[in-house]
This record gives sequence, structure tokens and C-alpha cells, in this order.
Amino acid sequence: MNFFKKIKHIHFVGIGGAGMIGIARLLLKKGYKVSGSDINDTYELKKIKKEGAKVFIGHDKTNIKKANLIVVSTAIDNKNPEILEGIKNGITIIPRAEMLGSIMRGYESIAIAGSHGKTTTTSMIAKIFNTAQLSPTYVVGGKVLSTDENSDLGMGNYLIAEADESDGSFTHLNPDIAILTNIDDDHLIHYDNNFENLLDSFTQFSENVPFYGYLIVNGDDKNIKKITKRISRKQITFGKSKNVDFQILNSGYKNGFQTFEIMDNQRNKKKYAFCIRQPGFHNIYNATASIAVCIEEGLPINAIKKGIKEFTGVGRRYEKADIKINSNNKILIDDYGHHPIEILSNIKACKEEFPRKKICMIFQPHRFSRTAQLFDDFIQVLKKVDSLIMLDIYAASENPIRGIDSRTIVETLKQNGHKDVSYIKKHNDVIKLIESKENSFDVLITQGAGSVSSVCELIKETWKK
Repeated sequence: MNFFKKIKHIHFVGIGGAGMIGIARLLLKKGYKVSGSDINDTYELKKIKKEGAKVFIGHDKTNIKKANLIVVSTAIDNKNPEILEGIKNGITIIPRAEMLGSIMRGYESIAIAGSHGKTTTTSMIAKIFNTAQLSPTYVVGGKVLSTDENSDLGMGNYLIAEADESDGSFTHLNPDIAILTNIDDDHLIHYDNNFENLLDSFTQFSENVPFYGYLIVNGDDKNIKKITKRISRKQITFGKSKNVDFQILNSGYKNGFQTFEIMDNQRNKKKYAFCIRQPGFHNIYNATASIAVCIEEGLPINAIKKGIKEFTGVGRRYEKADIKINSNNKILIDDYGHHPIEILSNIKACKEEFPRKKICMIFQPHRFSRTAQLFDDFIQVLKKVDSLIMLDIYAASENPIRGIDSRTIVETLKQNGHKDVSYIKKHNDVIKLIESKENSFDVLITQGAGSVSSVCELIKETWKK
């Protein structure tokens, strides 16, 4: 399938982003010449270079030579020299979501949207479809641990993709099937700090589904309920409520698996039992959304059960590793979550899986605007860990906001009675601090969407078992 006949060379500005590199890899596999630029070299960029992409470290106008099309990450400033050079030379420039939307037109497409759970749900669906031998194409905003990839070009008719609402660009997508996991007050800076604008974008995304398609929506989510009456497309609901189409029943945790049942209220009250490796009730929601779309698409129930049970997770989504600090065995959990709801879900999952173990969290807030907007929520959530190490806020190209910083969070937590909270300026100093308090925790969590992932890697290198 040649998506764009007259396009030969596609250049990605900010190619290292999880969503960008996945699309770049798909197009590379389809035979297009792919180049891209980013600020830092990474493991993923080294991989795609070996696969044939030309990658530039640093942004320069010369990087776009001979490009027919430029795809831009949401993190890139309009004053980027490659964008300016592209405009000067009359090269078409499009956002990442528009490129994904164009690729989607060649497939039966499933797009997963929501404030939380998109990456995990997208990956779960891809795993189940592969188990059912449907060979889907997928694009995920994270690394699927079983494949070590964030995208794959399948042989089948389906494309499964994560729909990112962070800048509103998901409205470029026109999927045949859409899933709404939940809606929360995140990324509001892109919506003029107006929650109604965010709801309007989710409504528009939902209305982009064609008349012959349908939506899978979380029937328990209060904010999704606010827009369901605005949406004219067919809706299939899931959740704990009695009035949903796919109802969650009898959940529990046993022998490293979450077990639960789903009653199919659409089809003679059929009940199915499932189990997943991922702890936390939020993952039961993710799994139920995945199961619902697979049942609707007619996949065999045994393949669904097998795929969901064998799903091993996504990189930096409650990703576990064993470490040994001196002579003491510890559990290391790395997680991308950066919203209070995500952090709370992570803490609850950890306490469910390790009920008698003490938790030390290394947290890096992401964006000054988010930290300011949700400051009180962060305080309430961070109080719940036994020990906390705060890193500086990851700016993500934002300017600082006066009075909003990690030191202030630490002082506020102390005023609220937290007995073990510290601030660390240099990431390398975290090692000494952890070593000094190794007897005070059993589980170590690195939490956040910024450079805290490098701290996790440093911990692994220092204390690998």
C-alpha cells in the first residue's frame, strides 16, 4: 500500500518522541525515505538509525534537504530552524496526528483516546489481535515490552493507534472505531485553561467516527457522561455500573494476577472470566475496554482470554525490575504517570500487589502549568507514600511560574505532616540519598514523564541484581 505516491522523503522534527518514532518506523517499513532530528540521542533513535533512517542530533535548517514533507511533534516550537526553512522552501508541514490520520485511511482503524490509560489499552488490543492471528498494524505512545517496539507494520486489515489529546490534534483522526477511557483535567494549557474546550475536542473526535462505526466508552466516568448526549454515533459502554453493556464483576488479586468477570449485557447476559498481570483497578478498566472492542469485532473469546493474560505491559507503565542495594533485595517500579490521578492509581496498585511493603517514590513533576493547576491534588497524593524524593520540575519548554517549584512542594508536604520528604537538585545525588535510607523502604518507584527515566536507568546500573 503506497499511501502517498508523490511523497518520497519524509522528515520528522522531534523524531525521538514516542508517537513520532512509531509513525516514522511504519513509513520506513513501507519504503519511504525517512529522516528526522531531535535534541538528544536515545536507545530508540539508535535502533531506527540501524533500520535505515537518517537521524540528526540537533536542529538545523540543512537537515531537511530533499524532504518532500515535514512532520512536526507537538513539543516543537514554531521558530525551529527546520520549520522556518521548510516554510521558506514551500515544503508542506503537518502535525503528527494528521500524518497518522492519513495512514489510517488505508485500514479498518481503532483509535484509543482518554486522559489516562491510552498506551496500555492500545497495547492490550494489539496483543489480543496478534493472539487471534489478525496481524494488526499498531502505533503506541510507549514501548510494548513483549516486542521492544512502539509500532509494527502488520499484514492484516486493522490499524490500532493511540489518539493523543494533549494539543487537540487528535481531531485530525477519523477512526472507524474509537475508545474513550476517561476524561480528566490535564493538558488544559492547550485548551485556554478551559475544561469545556477539552470536552468539546473529545466530542469532535467522537463525531469523526463514521456513521457505520461505533464508540466504546467508559460508562462510569463522570466527564465522559457529560458529552455522551452530544455524540450522535453508536455508543457501547463498559464499567462497574449495572446499566452498561460490558459490566465488570467480582474482581480480586491472587498469585500475581488480577482476576475479574465481565458480563455481556448485550448478548443474553453471557459472563466471561479473565485475568491480567497488571495490578490496580484502573488496569481492569483498560482491559475491559480492550475486551469489549475485541468481542464487538468478533474475535474468539479464547484468543481474547489468552492475549489479555499474556500481555506483559508497556515500558514505563508500572514497569518492574529487581535490584539489590548492598545485601537487601528491593523492587524497582518505573512509571510514566505525571497527573495526580495516575500517581494515585500507581500507589494503590503497588499497595495492592505489595500490601506490607514500604514505598519510596522519586517524583519529577512535569510542566510548571500542570503543577500550578493541580498543586493541591499533588500534595494530597504524594502524602500517601512512606518516603518521597522530589526532583526539579521538568519544564517541557515552559517558562517557570513564580512560587511553583519542587522545593515548595517539599515544604508544603512537611507542613502537612510528612516525615520523610527530600529535595534533590542533581540526579546523580539520588544514589547517595537512597543508599542512606535503604532500610526504610522495600519498593522504589521512579515517577514522571520527564528525565526521571534516566534516574531509573542509573539505579539499575548501580544496583542491578
